[in-house]
Amino acid sequence: MSFSSKQKLAAAGVAVALALSPSAARAHLVTTGLGPVYDGIGHFMLSLDDVLPVIALALFAGLRGPAPGRHALFTLPLAWLAGGMTGLLAGNPPVFPITSFSFLVLGGLVAADLSLPSVVVTLLTILLGLMHGFLNGAAFRQAGSDALLELLGVMATLFVLVALFAALVLSLRRPWTRIVVRVAGSWIAATGLLLLGWSLHKTG
Repeated sequence: MSFSSKQKLAAAGVAVALALSPSAARAHLVTTGLGPVYDGIGHFMLSLDDVLPVIALALFAGLRGPAPGRHALFTLPLAWLAGGMTGLLAGNPPVFPITSFSFLVLGGLVAADLSLPSVVVTLLTILLGLMHGFLNGAAFRQAGSDALLELLGVMATLFVLVALFAALVLSLRRPWTRIVVRVAGSWIAATGLLLLGWSLHKTG
């Protein structure tokens, strides 16, 4: 039995939504055997519901220019740490589908290449860091791990990811390369839409 390209894309989208669903993504914490800092790095890199919004933010900051890129580079890790510490104290993560809206908003901004002031990009960076950091902190608290050191590992990873992807976009000179970046943003937004639909289906 053969499948059309549309059927294959739909199947791939459903698989991504299942893989990124919050119940699955938060159910594990990585143990590398190298200490809590590396455990935090491993957990973050295997949590695509955290990685993809961060990449989308870095792409959008790069599209907006050097200043927003530099602000995101330093602001996101600090906001993530603040959110993580709050999550450690607050306990259980919220039921609200934060991840879905992160994908939709940030992916949509990249796809639209929307021109926003640097201060708005910084506010988006802080909001992303606080929300996803809170989820990380709550997950670390539930696992009873050395949460502060794991959060430091996540912060280091965030710094590297934002630096790499924002710098990559800033280095692009040909017009078609910006289109490629925008297409990547549209895929992230589409994934967020699938995630939102899956979350509503589970709660419905």
